[in-house]
Amino acid sequence: MEALRLVLLYVHLIGFAMLLGGSIAQYVSGRLRINAAMLWGSVIQVLTGIGLSAPLRDGHEPAPAKLVTKLVLALLIFVMVFFSRKRASVNRGHFLAIIGLTLVNAAVAVFWR
Repeated sequence: MEALRLVLLYVHLIGFAMLLGGSIAQYVSGRLRINAAMLWGSVIQVLTGIGLSAPLRDGHEPAPAKLVTKLVLALLIFVMVFFSRKRASVNRGHFLAIIGLTLVNAAVAVFWR
């Protein structure tokens, strides 16, 4: 089971890199729109996050409050990305909120013990 958890964690990190990297690339280019990397990164984040929340460890499960917080943040990010994906341009505040929520979600994962 540890191998499965590590594979899920690896894919989860790839999803994070796709989401954050895609959004930073769009921001730097000056054209604020949702790209494929952001969409797939958010999908990967939600799916692998659900898989990682399964009780696969030997009694070292994260706190339920942490899991719920991360799920809510991931779903917010997914909804913000999914429903804006076909727009020619996204509002700057909306786009920065996606980046901010992605960073907050990572911070919750790292600093909440």
